[in-house]
Amino acid sequence: MAVNAAAVKELREKTGAGMLDCKKALEEANGDLTKAAELLREKGLSAAANKAGRIATEGVVESYIHAGGRIGVLVEINCETDFVGKTDQFREFARDIAMQIAAANPLFVRREEVPQEALDKEREILKNQALNEGKPANIVEKMVDGRISKYYEEYCLMEQSFIKDPDKKISQLLNEKVSTIGENITIRRFVRFELGEGLEKKQENFAEEVMAQVKK
Repeated sequence: MAVNAAAVKELREKTGAGMLDCKKALEEANGDLTKAAELLREKGLSAAANKAGRIATEGVVESYIHAGGRIGVLVEINCETDFVGKTDQFREFARDIAMQIAAANPLFVRREEVPQEALDKEREILKNQALNEGKPANIVEKMVDGRISKYYEEYCLMEQSFIKDPDKKISQLLNEKVSTIGENITIRRFVRFELGEGLEKKQENFAEEVMAQVKK
């Protein structure tokens, strides 16, 4: 299909790939920007893909404490140089990721970190749910695969929707920063504490409060 110049320009800004490569990727993806960006990464043509193998050991451990000290997050985000780690753009990105973790409560950074045991257990639960709903056995596996994808989107930080822009995944946000900053950036690890977590207490949705505060 024909693609317009604005879409090519937007894809180039997001990925840092060449104009012609962006045009071809958009044509192959039928104009879908997200899919086109993924195609460029798979082919190693995006700036993010080209920088992904470079060592990133500098950066920052960013913190976020929700009002009143009820939720606390520490996240380590790495870049290649100490200079970039101190820039406002990098620190703002780190702050956004810390707030994302506070609000969306992921359990893992990326899907590869999900233990196989946890995944097998989730698959078994989803399979039984589908069978109990009366779904035909021949389509149950496809349904389970679809629901596992939703599991990743809920619990893996890189696949969550960005709280400040729900049309964008955290992985897309990261790739954009790699392209604009010009260094490899990785979200290495995080820890999230919620006051009274695991204790029997009055139910309060702190995550909703964080998201409401972000949108102000």
